[in-house]
Amino acid sequence: VQLQAFGGGLVQAGGSLRLSCVVSGRIFSVGDMGWYRQAPGKQRELVATITSGGTTNYAGYVKGRFTISRDNAKNTVYLQMNSLKPEDTAVYYCKVFVNEDRWLGSDYWGQGTLVTVSS
Repeated sequence: VQLQAFGGGLVQAGGSLRLSCVVSGRIFSVGDMGWYRQAPGKQRELVATITSGGTTNYAGYVKGRFTISRDNAKNTVYLQMNSLKPEDTAVYYCKVFVNEDRWLGSDYWGQGTLVTVSS
């Protein structure tokens, strides 16, 4: 199973970016999907998650600005980020629970994509 995250870049404060994370490989089913971030010198933290049924959860510091969504047919999770702030600068990672068969499932992490927000 491989996760490919992309869509990061440099944006001015107040701008927008859309991250994508594509899951490929041996997939029986895909469960919860999520985005996390890690700023320099800080621990990795939750940004948002979405269940296979579409229930979403957001960290307080992104609620109202970020939107997580998924396309089950494409095994892809998205993160639409609006009204970006300099404090949103971080490497963003996707995490996905994948069942490789009926009995075996694990969490997988993407390689990270850098988001830099300038003031």
